[in-house]
Amino acid sequence: QVQLVESGGGLVQTGGSLRLSCAASGRTFSSYHMAWFRQTPGREREFVAGISLSGTTRYSGDSVKGRYTISRDNAKNTVYLQMNSLKPEDTAVYYCAGTKFWGTVQSMGVRGYDYWGQGTQVTVSS
Repeated sequence: QVQLVESGGGLVQTGGSLRLSCAASGRTFSSYHMAWFRQTPGREREFVAGISLSGTTRYSGDSVKGRYTISRDNAKNTVYLQMNSLKPEDTAVYYCAGTKFWGTVQSMGVRGYDYWGQGTQVTVSS
């Protein structure tokens, strides 16, 4: 069993930066490919970024390419999302998720993840 806990959300002005963290319990974090999603009320959960077991391969959604960077530290059981040049449309609840299958990350969909965090709110003011 793996528990994921996000932190680092908050209120930031347009153009600002935030770094989200997702801490995983358990000793099997390095066995999971990880991803970040976001969701706003009334909309489907959207893939933001994904990262492979060792961190060597990464995917980003089109809406955040060039602005967001996903990384991980397996020694700390933590995955990060560095968010730069934030825009009001980035406002959402951000979730991390883990899967043992790389194809799940490649799909950039929400199905197939074994574990989800509870989410952290990011609000970008104009």
